[in-house]
Amino acid sequence: MHMLFRTILHAWISRFGKQVGHYDVVSTKLRVLPTDLDILRHMNNGVYFSLFDIGRFDLIRRSGIWKIFMDHGWYPVVASETITFRKSLQLWQAFTVESRIIGFDDKAAYMQHRAVVNGEIYAEAFIKARFLKRTGGTVPVADLLDAVGQVPPALELPEWLVRWGDDVKLPSTRAEAPSTWE
Repeated sequence: MHMLFRTILHAWISRFGKQVGHYDVVSTKLRVLPTDLDILRHMNNGVYFSLFDIGRFDLIRRSGIWKIFMDHGWYPVVASETITFRKSLQLWQAFTVESRIIGFDDKAAYMQHRAVVNGEIYAEAFIKARFLKRTGGTVPVADLLDAVGQVPPALELPEWLVRWGDDVKLPSTRAEAPSTWE
């Protein structure tokens, strides 16, 4: 429940934040709260993804992408995510979530998030997101790009990230996916 209140607070704050371009890096200031800690008294690994959600929402809200989604009846969902840690964030420590869109494949958008303290990366995550229609079905990336604008030529999705996305995907929701262990 605590993350819901924090998300609502930052959604409200992002309304008044500086407007940015779709492909800019957006910085969202946060602080480690007691509810973010695990039994070792540093930020729980799962909390990073929740806080990166806040950074992602800040980016799409301040860039105007959220309004485009709402106008079209679209919404993003995370399909895959991976994270790497360097250092632990401690109680009350201030940090910044840096977020950016790094590219698209034929079905999804990819984003990068970093937890940064004084210019130093503590953790970094990559997110693969799909887009759904409130009326049902998926939004083709071509339709998404028609609505938000084409990708700048300098923005190139790293090949390893496309391979990762392919390597970790699960079967379609329409296909069988039995839980069997080999």
